[in-house]
Amino acid sequence: MSMQLPAVSQLLDHLAPALDEWILTKNLQDPLMVGIHTGGLWVAERLQKKIQTNCPLGSLDISFYRDDYSRKGLNPSVRSTDLPFATEDRHLILVDDVLMSGRTIRAAMNELFDYGRPASITLVVLVALAGRELPIQPDLCALDLRLEADQRIKLSGPEPLALNLLTQAQEVAHGS
Repeated sequence: MSMQLPAVSQLLDHLAPALDEWILTKNLQDPLMVGIHTGGLWVAERLQKKIQTNCPLGSLDISFYRDDYSRKGLNPSVRSTDLPFATEDRHLILVDDVLMSGRTIRAAMNELFDYGRPASITLVVLVALAGRELPIQPDLCALDLRLEADQRIKLSGPEPLALNLLTQAQEVAHGS
């Protein structure tokens, strides 16, 4: 099955005004944006430039919070988490590139709660895939997709950002 994926810039052009509207409608005072390394941070950086608020930007590396850490070991590209703000009682906008199983988001929320109890967490993703393993749904999403069992979506970047459709075999071969 061959599928043409939209350009990331088009998806961001759709997502940014939806996020602005969400912030306004939900009356989120001074929200803080947090991107999940690596692709979620790339998306968050682009969204931050496009939306009409001055959300500070933080980043999470959830490597130590993953539920497969004991099986896979430490990712060789671990980065430090950078939250240049207090999260206690604050509205957070958590950004990731592709929502698949929901396990990355669960790990990210576990890490965020180690820094304090936020007032709310809004989940924003570029792409949401059907067939999650955990009951986690995005609040805002630019593209909902249903893929074949052996297909995956991967965001490459940071310049340019591009969505790539891979088979599971290609993903393993590329070390993803």
